Amino acid sequence: MEDRAIVVTRRLPGVPFDSLARRFRAGAPPPDAPMARGDLLRRVRGASGILCTLADRVDAEVLETAGPSLKAVSNFAVGVNNVDVAEATRRGVRVCNTPEVLTEATADLGFALLLAAARKFSDAERFLREGRWTGWDPWGFLGVPVHGATLGIVGMGKIGAAVAKRSRGFSMRVLYHSRRRLPPEREAEAGASWRGLDDLLAESDFVVLCVPLTAETRGLISRERLSRMKPAAVLVNVARGEVVEEEALASALSAGRLFAAGLDVYEREPVVHPALLSAPSAVLLPHLGSATGEAREAMGRLATENLLAVLEHREPPCPVN
Repeated sequence: MEDRAIVVTRRLPGVPFDSLARRFRAGAPPPDAPMARGDLLRRVRGASGILCTLADRVDAEVLETAGPSLKAVSNFAVGVNNVDVAEATRRGVRVCNTPEVLTEATADLGFALLLAAARKFSDAERFLREGRWTGWDPWGFLGVPVHGATLGIVGMGKIGAAVAKRSRGFSMRVLYHSRRRLPPEREAEAGASWRGLDDLLAESDFVVLCVPLTAETRGLISRERLSRMKPAAVLVNVARGEVVEEEALASALSAGRLFAAGLDVYEREPVVHPALLSAPSAVLLPHLGSATGEAREAMGRLATENLLAVLEHREPPCPVN
């Protein structure tokens, strides 16, 4: 066993804790729930590496507590908004993530949310399960068409491009907005046309958010921007909850200023705004974007390889800094 400590914050698919524990001092087996803050602070003292999840806040306090021995923070996610990357960089700590291996699973879920919201699946299923269905109704749960509609993708990275690819089967017209416009050949490959954000919101029947959480994207879909969308439009968020002002979204849904929403992420997870829970035509999922066995196992393997690479003085597959 190497005389170095690592902290794995939670039992995770694809992460061979027992194997890691035979190589490093890894402490007690990781829990089946998010690690308590106090426990995390206690365990990171003198650690060389941390393998964590989005539920773990690896901020300046954690980095300071770990001390100069810390070399790597490997995040079991694509987004690293739970890690103070700037502070880690200042301290010479490598931060890594798990991109690409969850692209297809997240795009599948994004398009599933689009369909479910368009056809009012959640409201209709709840109606049936509550025993209120009395038979076929020509006016019951009328949705909006997906085939031939205009899809606006905010954030045309790998996940956004995968969502665009799925839209071809529905003959959708695709618009996109990204901080940087794609080269013409990439636009042609995606079958997508660039728009400014406000124009995209005004033109689109469906808007799918696929942006990372940054200072620029926090609160991007504000009350004012929601007002630019069509009353019959559907908003889907598979990015980060903080990209959307939840209270404004719930208000728009309740007032009929937006047809529906499909959400997999929330501003203050695991808390969901009460107004969203009671809002009509809202399909709400508990952060399932990458939730297939194949994707999660691949994330665990990649997070482990990132950690080991840094500790073995190799370049990690997916460095963030």
